[in-house]
Amino acid sequence: MNASDFDFHLPPELIAQHPAAVRSSSRLLDGCLPSPVDRTFHELPQLLQAGDLLVFNDTQVVKARLFGEKATGGKLELLVERVLDPARHTNEVIAHLRVSKKPQVGAVLRMAGASGVGRDGGFSATLLGRAGANDELFHFRFSADPYQLMAAHGHVPLPPYIQHADDADDESRYQTIFAKHAGAVAAPTAALHFDERVLAALAERGVQTASVTLHVGAGTFQPMKTDKVEDHVMHYERYAIPDETLRAISACKARGGRLVAVGTTTVRTLETYAKTQQQSGDTNIFITPGFEFQVVDLLLTNFHLPKSTLMMLVSAFAGYAHIMALYQHAIQNKYRFFSYGDAMLLAKNRVDNATLG
Repeated sequence: MNASDFDFHLPPELIAQHPAAVRSSSRLLDGCLPSPVDRTFHELPQLLQAGDLLVFNDTQVVKARLFGEKATGGKLELLVERVLDPARHTNEVIAHLRVSKKPQVGAVLRMAGASGVGRDGGFSATLLGRAGANDELFHFRFSADPYQLMAAHGHVPLPPYIQHADDADDESRYQTIFAKHAGAVAAPTAALHFDERVLAALAERGVQTASVTLHVGAGTFQPMKTDKVEDHVMHYERYAIPDETLRAISACKARGGRLVAVGTTTVRTLETYAKTQQQSGDTNIFITPGFEFQVVDLLLTNFHLPKSTLMMLVSAFAGYAHIMALYQHAIQNKYRFFSYGDAMLLAKNRVDNATLG
């Protein structure tokens, strides 16, 4: 398979720059039937059945984008990918670094304070070395607790295709209503459509809910650097599955209910557990056409970037030809794309991946 197999032309005006006025007023493309059906997200409870189980990702997006300067005055930007275990690494993080010239190990960066970059109320970040499989990341020690510093000085890490600077609306809307565990640098966007109205309707219908945690990394927005799909290596992300969620999944399967994964991050978490039987750890599972899903029956997801690993995941789940047809329908009918865009509901087992090379 080639990454180009998952390409499509998207008119730029369909890339959502702001969320819908009301979370559940976004559109929902029902892709569970041979032909697509256009719906509104608040209709979702009508598409599910008593005994089904919705599984959410309850990660919380942190204000991981930080601005600062080198000792020479050169401006820079950090995007914190991961806060390291405080029991072993005091105030240490792994981050992406954007700067004209990379600083040397040992360099102390001045990070933004209350009145801007520099010395007034800011903090320092000391470069300890490189990190990542290809040394593409940087290892820093902050001068205080990273979570506190990000909360005080950071910015919402909006995706690169959103053109405006983050504001107060983004602080609330680029976060799910059930976000609980801090650590993500990108939202689990399929869950952004849920509000109390929809959750109440699901409960009234007899649909149950559970949660997992996968801290979404910035790698979710990075384009593939290889055209051959099998040559791509996924980034690692931390996940955890509570005991009560495993019990809820077992009960759902026993009663004949369907497991509905809210978002690709939930899919990756649950299918990692199915392969490894590990309730927590790091996963770089790469789901491509031909993958055998063991847990998930339905998938609720937003629309994804061309040639992305997430396009491959949804194609593996619902069938390549079916997905490409759904995307063309969405484009023709002016659905809104990506993080702040609309959603689609998919069923498993449309096995037509023979069209791929």
